[in-house]
Amino acid sequence: MSLMSDAHLSVSDGPGAVLSRLRETAPLVQCITNSVVVNVTANALLAVGAAPVMADIPEEAGECAAFASALLVNLGTPTAEQRAAMTAAVAAARASGTPWVLDPVGVGALGLRTGVARDLLAHRPTVIRGNASEVLALAGAGSGGRGVDAADEVDAALDAARALAERTGAVVAVSGAVDAVTDGARTERIAGGSALLTRMTGGGCSLGAVVAACVAAADGPDAAFAGTIAAHAVYAAASERAAAVATGPGSFAVAFLDALAEVDAVDVSAPERFATEVPA
Repeated sequence: MSLMSDAHLSVSDGPGAVLSRLRETAPLVQCITNSVVVNVTANALLAVGAAPVMADIPEEAGECAAFASALLVNLGTPTAEQRAAMTAAVAAARASGTPWVLDPVGVGALGLRTGVARDLLAHRPTVIRGNASEVLALAGAGSGGRGVDAADEVDAALDAARALAERTGAVVAVSGAVDAVTDGARTERIAGGSALLTRMTGGGCSLGAVVAACVAAADGPDAAFAGTIAAHAVYAAASERAAAVATGPGSFAVAFLDALAEVDAVDVSAPERFATEVPA
């Protein structure tokens, strides 16, 4: 495979259009996420223009998923109650046509959540978003990283990501220094961002929520692919803006929320940010 710059990407709905529509429609994103990042995730959604609902108890999770615009399932703290809520929510999402994002936090490194993630694949996630080690492990091609931290590079996970996309029908996003998004046939690279995201609690987990919001806002037959690309572009642009004014991880976390609210269609559509992978 080789890379070529492509200002128009390989989607019909560009990142700028997706972001503009997100802010016009304020999609309702249900988050079943880990206890460490609930506040960060909700604030990230509010900042970018979406509406969070943190309905994560079994008695409500399915009911909420049936009318939400999108659903995030994050395996960061998979308690028994959360696991029951996840099962109810993804079943309702699948029945109702609600797009849902699986964030397989720590999969491969820890046994229980690895089994949960593989069970959830039967409910056909719209998007799977993780780091390289998590994607490799979920695809059955690796043993996982060190807890939530990746031990592998994005390029090492690309073949596994494509295979996982083909097997599940999901768009698969691999986060790293240069993110990759694939539907099995097409692969887009999104460059940019800041290393300070890795020093902020919830940096990756809240990206999963923004992916859900962007997928809900995207239009057309490749909405999942376009929305996932848009979310990564929004994140890259916002983190660059925040890093330019931050003096460390604490000030970056505050500036990042401001930047999520400030980035616009032009910021997220810069042609130099994107590359399309094409057959050699």
